[in-house]
Amino acid sequence: MTEAAAPRTLVLVRHGQTAWNYLGRAQGHIDVELDETGHGQASSVAPTLAAMRPSRLWTSDLTRARQSMAYVEKRTGLVATPDPRLREFDLGVRSGLTIPEFAQRFPEEHAAWLRDDESLLVRGSESTVQVRARLAAVLTECLDELAPGETGIVMMHGASGMVGIAALLGWSDDARRHLRGMDNCGWAVLAEHPHKGGLRLAAYNVTGGRQFTGTEPAGVDFASGTDAR
Repeated sequence: MTEAAAPRTLVLVRHGQTAWNYLGRAQGHIDVELDETGHGQASSVAPTLAAMRPSRLWTSDLTRARQSMAYVEKRTGLVATPDPRLREFDLGVRSGLTIPEFAQRFPEEHAAWLRDDESLLVRGSESTVQVRARLAAVLTECLDELAPGETGIVMMHGASGMVGIAALLGWSDDARRHLRGMDNCGWAVLAEHPHKGGLRLAAYNVTGGRQFTGTEPAGVDFASGTDAR
């Protein structure tokens, strides 16, 4: 990027709350809709996202993401491009389980999960390596489709979103684990350096004034950084 080129910006947004988020149930690829709170979150954040004057919108094809993005589409007049590569981790047979249920039904896999050991995954579950590859590809394509100075907004998910951020920034998985999951309808800003090029994390888990208190419902955040889904 030359010094005269205006930087491009990607804004990565986590979808609004679902009933399964609230209950702490792992969603993965299960197509759960937003609950009333989630619709309120998405509606509230849309004016702020629209004020960023995006030129392009992309969304995971799962309903909770598409419903969240619909509020941004209405505010901007743009139509989002759905892409299944922006989905959450596929959790296989663990989908729908709470953490205690996961521990009870799959004790060995749960113990491995606590150790961040992906050599033992439940049947049908994606690995971080697989998710990182698809997220790196699609988010790089999103960035490449922006002209100098343009902003794009991507509606996605909690755990896969963190993996995607790490991939774009060139962080290792160990570094990524130091991020906590973004709140529902929280967003991160990745912006190019105006002179040197390359993406930088300009903001993370911006929530329009909401502050994390540590007393959120069970599904809002899992401190391991791999299950805020």
